[in-house]
Parts: sequence; C-alpha cells; structure tokens
Amino acid sequence: MQELVKFITQALVDRPELVELLMSEGEGATLFELKVAPEDVGKVIGRDGRTIHAVRTVLAAAALKQGKKARLEILEK
Repeated sequence: MQELVKFITQALVDRPELVELLMSEGEGATLFELKVAPEDVGKVIGRDGRTIHAVRTVLAAAALKQGKKARLEILEK
C-alpha cells in the first residue's frame, strides 16, 4: 500500500524527489502521513479536494483487500 500511495503522489507533483510517506500502525488502522514540497500541496489536494479524495479511495480499497483499514493525512514540511 505504501508503494502505491507514493507512486500515485510522485506522478502528481513537480518535485517527486521531495515526496515522503511515513507509515504508523494505530488502533485498528494504518496511518499514512504524506509530505510534499509546499508548492505541490495544491496539486495533491486538487480542486475541491477531489484528487486527495480519489487517492484516499484507492488506498481504502487496497487496504480493504488486505483486510485492513488505512487513513491518509497530508502534513506540511
């Protein structure tokens, strides 16, 4: 799942080398914390949050297939 989110995010941004994805196990779910360059945050979020919503949907589907739950947060660098 981590590779999937990182691959999608790197394809969206102008500076893919600055994409960082941290993963931590929580209460019944895996939390992914995404860090991108400040100028790329808008590209990842998308208009009205549509892009990040789509990425979260793909992540949720991949996690569900493995019998897990996952959340994705965007952090500022």
